[in-house]
Amino acid sequence: MTAKEYLRQAYRLNELIDSRITELERLRDYSTRLTSCSFEGERVSKSRSTEAPFARMIEKIVDLEKVINRNINRYMDLKTEMNAAIDRVSNVDERLLLRYRYLNNYSWDDIAQLLNVSGRTVHRIHSSALYDFSVPV
Repeated sequence: MTAKEYLRQAYRLNELIDSRITELERLRDYSTRLTSCSFEGERVSKSRSTEAPFARMIEKIVDLEKVINRNINRYMDLKTEMNAAIDRVSNVDERLLLRYRYLNNYSWDDIAQLLNVSGRTVHRIHSSALYDFSVPV
């Protein structure tokens, strides 16, 4: 795995978590719209489920929350590992750039302003930082 691939993992995992949270919010919204079972005027057969429709939705919500929590734990572990790996880079500008780009998800323009350098210099520092970065084993 290259340094760039390794460092992009946190960004992708964060996107995955955000996507799942959006899905969770949608499920929660659907669960409030579901109606309960109505047995008025109906004869209930033994083969027909008497489970309320929202019960299955709640199960799905709970399962998705578990997946999101596992991903968040993985994300936090990965960020801790990445922080330690970035701290091993000797050049301060390179360390700052790696943090801004891969941990804080700043744009290249934002990084140029924060480092008070040109866009071209940001890319030069980035190349050097990737070269000096050691992917943890």
